[in-house]
Amino acid sequence: MKVLSTLIKPVAGVAALLLVPLSAIASGHIVDVQWDANGQFTHKAEVQPTKFVEVCAKLKPGQKIAWSFQGSAAMNFNIHYHLGKETIYPAKLTEVKEAAQTLQVQAEQVHCWLWSNKTPATASVDVALKIEP
Repeated sequence: MKVLSTLIKPVAGVAALLLVPLSAIASGHIVDVQWDANGQFTHKAEVQPTKFVEVCAKLKPGQKIAWSFQGSAAMNFNIHYHLGKETIYPAKLTEVKEAAQTLQVQAEQVHCWLWSNKTPATASVDVALKIEP
């Protein structure tokens, strides 16, 4: 019995970790970009205290994505993607209410724009993305 309980605990822990991303998706923390006919995407989100919201799109090298956002409170922000076990951050800002730049895509990966709310109150963020020619 001791061997079985030793095996079950780590498996249960891994299973719990696997459920975290699914619960984030189910609760609307992760939003898939749906480009309109003009190559644009807009989204308004509420970010609960100590939580995050991210907007993700599969992009290809050479693409240029003009992005901007405006928030109701200063939040931590980044654009990131994963290469194997490494996380790459083309942009990373701390405690900002708004920003605008153009992302020059370097890798064919899912890129995510992420806002994390470290304040004690719910914050809102308005996001605009546009594929540049």
